[in-house]
Amino acid sequence: MSTSKVTYTGNLRTTCEHLASGTKIITDAPTDNHGKGEAFSPTDLVATAYGACVITTIGIFSDLHNIHFEHGTCEVTKVMASDPRRISRIILNIDLSGNGWDEKTQKEMMNVAKTCPVARTLGGNVEAEFTFSF
Repeated sequence: MSTSKVTYTGNLRTTCEHLASGTKIITDAPTDNHGKGEAFSPTDLVATAYGACVITTIGIFSDLHNIHFEHGTCEVTKVMASDPRRISRIILNIDLSGNGWDEKTQKEMMNVAKTCPVARTLGGNVEAEFTFSF
């Protein structure tokens, strides 16, 4: 079964539907690339997916190891390059404060974050910069 369906709706905009759930996301070209910037751009979604993957993978690891995980946010900054136009760097500021983890658990979570599936997919093609707050 397909994962999603992307439909061009005109004016550099798409509607992306998650087929299993019916959830929809609108994308728009960014203002620095002929768009209106009124929604996530496709490259915004890639960078945001990295942050979502980090937090989700930490949640999965926590569940599997009976580790209390109540608070987690990831602020994502995407840096574009040109010639060719691409994502060159993704900056991930991860706040995991308030969970009361010891130093060993903190190190485990940092490793989990840096090896999430999106990180492994992007590999060496995009520089990732991590900052952790515990």
